[in-house]
Amino acid sequence: MTYIDDTRAKRNVAVLVLAQAILGAQLPMIFVVGGLAGGQLASNPCLATLPISFIVFGSMTTAPWISPLMQRNGRRFGFFLGAFAGATGAAVSAYGLYTSSFVILLAGSYLTGIYMSAQGFYRFAATDTASDAFRPKAISYVMAGGLLSAIVGPQLNKLVQDAYVVPFLGTYMAIIVLNLVGMFLFLWLDLPKGSKKEPEAAPVAGRTRMELLRDPRILVAIICAMVSYSLMNLVMTSTPLAVVGCGFTTDDANDIVSAHVLAMFAPSFVTGHLIARFGVERIVSLGLIILALAGGVALSGVELGNFYIALILLGLGWNFGFIGATTMLAGAHRPEERGAVQGMNDMIVFGMVTVASLASGGLMNCSGGSPVEGWNAVNLAMVPFLVLAGGSLIWLVRQPKMAV
Repeated sequence: MTYIDDTRAKRNVAVLVLAQAILGAQLPMIFVVGGLAGGQLASNPCLATLPISFIVFGSMTTAPWISPLMQRNGRRFGFFLGAFAGATGAAVSAYGLYTSSFVILLAGSYLTGIYMSAQGFYRFAATDTASDAFRPKAISYVMAGGLLSAIVGPQLNKLVQDAYVVPFLGTYMAIIVLNLVGMFLFLWLDLPKGSKKEPEAAPVAGRTRMELLRDPRILVAIICAMVSYSLMNLVMTSTPLAVVGCGFTTDDANDIVSAHVLAMFAPSFVTGHLIARFGVERIVSLGLIILALAGGVALSGVELGNFYIALILLGLGWNFGFIGATTMLAGAHRPEERGAVQGMNDMIVFGMVTVASLASGGLMNCSGGSPVEGWNAVNLAMVPFLVLAGGSLIWLVRQPKMAV
């Protein structure tokens, strides 16, 4: 058996795990307060989750240009840029809260989306120097860095969200600090520098985007990632509104989101091993089944326990579905197609997540006469998308095996 040295890859994974833990803490903080802050400033309650939608929209529109940028200039450059945008977005959002301007809050949210897009490439960066055997584990370990962010983010938010007279201003001020501190971690990355300094190498033509989408594994990987991420976002975005609307506190919402994010990342220590042992299709299927169970628990009642169990299942389902789909995608294209495939994947995935986050507020606040009816509408909306992803997996396993 040939020995493959993954020392370099393991060092990069360690750095990316820390980045996921520190910089990633800002996302659960924002997802708790975003809809509540939007509800304070928006003239129409149906638009309460628009700040979160703008974050995801920013991520969607960033993915097509930041992925080729990283391929030319290196991952480190893109990650620095993302953290800087995160700090700037938090500062602009804080100013929007201070001046009671919904438009400025949305502008800051869009800039935060640039950070979110860059963070999404941590999982791909983990594979850049990894062997085929270590690749799924590298992705899983980086995603596991979210465990610390799940604890740090919501608990830090409980300390700072009411630190100023203006509600939630302290949240955004703390996020500025997280970004400015976390960006220095990327100095320790040892990744390829990019292709701009290698003109002597003859370019290798990859498949066009339409040819890539006709590849069954790429297509199904994108569909399953899109469904897993968008359904998680659909339900999570509405959760703080539902929790507070059903008579519980903002601190309860922080704790529920913390449990949810822990569930998103805790399985990551074993997800890669499970994929290697049982196959990526089975793990993605398991993720979709758990997402369906989350919806069933949410529809069964609005006690605090229902919220906790539903959101924990939602996190587990996202983990298996999204990491599985990412692993499927990473093994379905050639190296020269990396920028095109990953940028296209994140544009499609976060395009659907944008729609889901926007629909979340409309379903929650404007589809019924009470928070309970709105919450039920949010969870029922999961059904057709779960059918789509499940059907695509069944179609994939019936396709003949093709080499990349």
